[in-house]
Order: sequence, then C-alpha cells, then structure tokens
Amino acid sequence: MVDNENNKRVLVFNNTEHAMALFGAQNNHLSLLEDELNVSLNTRGNQLEITGAGANAALAAEIMEELEVLLEKGIPVGRSDVVNATRMAKSGKLSQFLRIYEEEITRDRDNRPIRVKNFGQREYVQSVKKNDIVFGIGPAGTGKTFLAVAMAVAAMRRGEVKRIILTRPAVEAGENLGFLPGDLKEKVDPYLRPLYDALYSIFGTEHTNRLMDRETIEVAPLAYMRGRTLDDAFVILDEAQNTTVQQMKMFLTRLGFGSKMIINGDITQIDLPAGTTSGLVHAERVLKHVKGIGHVEFDAADVVRHPLVSKVIQAYGEEKSN
Repeated sequence: MVDNENNKRVLVFNNTEHAMALFGAQNNHLSLLEDELNVSLNTRGNQLEITGAGANAALAAEIMEELEVLLEKGIPVGRSDVVNATRMAKSGKLSQFLRIYEEEITRDRDNRPIRVKNFGQREYVQSVKKNDIVFGIGPAGTGKTFLAVAMAVAAMRRGEVKRIILTRPAVEAGENLGFLPGDLKEKVDPYLRPLYDALYSIFGTEHTNRLMDRETIEVAPLAYMRGRTLDDAFVILDEAQNTTVQQMKMFLTRLGFGSKMIINGDITQIDLPAGTTSGLVHAERVLKHVKGIGHVEFDAADVVRHPLVSKVIQAYGEEKSN
C-alpha cells in the first residue's frame, strides 16, 4: 500500500520475512537507497516510511516493490540486487529489472543458481549464445571473468563442449616474471588466480583439481596456445588488453570446430610497454563488423562490487577526459 502526502510514502508489507529481507541486516539495504536517491527511510515493523522529493520517493517505492517480487519468486535479495535495481530505476530501465533474473546460467558448488546481475551482463550472455567469438570490454568488477567461466561450465555440463581452456597474458604493471621464484607454472599461477577463483567457486576446489588433472580444464598462459587448434572447447582469454596485436591474431586463429571464444579486457588498464599497440584495441577496430563476432561494452554502471567501486571508476574516467 502506498500513500502520498507531503512527499511521503508508506509501504506496508504483509509478509514479515519479506520485509526483513528487503530492509537488510541492520537496514543496510535501505542505507543504499538513501545514499543513491537522497531520500529518508524509516521502518516500523512491516512498515516502511519514505520521505523525499516526490520523484525520488516514488522511485524508492517502485524499487522496493520490484525487489519484493523477487522474494515472491523465491530469489533472495542482496545488496548487489538493491544497487542494480536502483541504477536501472535511475536510468529509466526498472521495467526490465525482473527480466534479468529469468534465466539461470548454471549452479555453483553449493547448488545455488548463478544468474546475471544486471542488464549489461544479460547482453553479454545473449551475445555468447549468438556468436562463436565474443569480446567483452569494460572496467574491473563488472563480472566478465566469472560470468565467462560460468557460461563455459554450463556449456560443458550440457555436453556442448568437451573441455574448458582459460588463458591470459602474463603481463602486469611493474612485474617481471624472471624475478619471481619457482618454475614457469609457479611464476604464472598468480596471474591466473582470478580464473582459478571462478572455477573453485563453481566446481569447488577438489572437483576443479580433478578436472584439471584429466585436462578437461586447462589454465595456462597465452604463450601455450601457439600452434594449437582448439576443437570442441570453450576458450576464455582474460586481461586481453595486455596482448600484442600478434598475440591476439595468434589466439583468435586457434578457434576450431564446435568451439566458442570469449575475449575479456579493460582498455583503460593496459600494462604493455609504451608504444606497443594493444591487441584488444586493434581487434575491436578490425573485427567490429565481422559477422559471428559479438562485441559487448560494460561501463561503471555494470560494476557488481561495492557501490564505491563504480564511483571510483567514474571519477578516474572523468579525470582522464579533462
């Protein structure tokens, strides 16, 4: 129920558990809404009082109602859901909010469903379905790596591919592999850690290690891809902004029959030597209109980490443009 009076709205939730879930632990969901919409939210039992400018108060009420529908569908509501609903509402896309929860990509090690978290991720998943090669370009924190691994796992579970290959160039700012201890695998493993983390989250550590022992899953530096043809495989290249033009061409021409490739990167964080053209930047330009290759761009609004991460990315982007 909503009452309008002096820019004040009152929502009454019939389900006590839903009300508590919507408010969040120590009302932390409401704090997010207050910060983003400049409204004041106060609770009394199952009742939520919203005070603020008319449009913002109405938007806060609409967001809470949409989030309640998620709960009614049996989908838990977390801070990222509140942030995403708020961002979509502010951009006039709240009517599409529930649609992003309709599809389940796969399940994690605890049998919890993995779904997209925002409209940008939904476009990413749809592009992978339609194309054999997809470029995902955008800032850190948009879920590119995790989502790509989840889609690879889903494809393997459905029997669409026989193996998963995860790779990235061993190039990082201020690092030199020659000075790191250990053999080559030990040197490059820290650079591949985000890929391992995604696999462990979905398969669990033991199952992931078993699949790697059988070479059903391969995690390797990009240099290991040279000379191979990758048939019936789901191949993911992460941190692609740090490939050279030659490395990118080498990688793309590994594509075999029955395979898919995802190339992820952030063109604002290129760690190549000065004067070296990024293979990702070059490929985006050269392959922009090639049929069968998808291109998805993420921005700060697609970040699924703490809300401040999005603001940090925006601030750096504004500073660079000045």
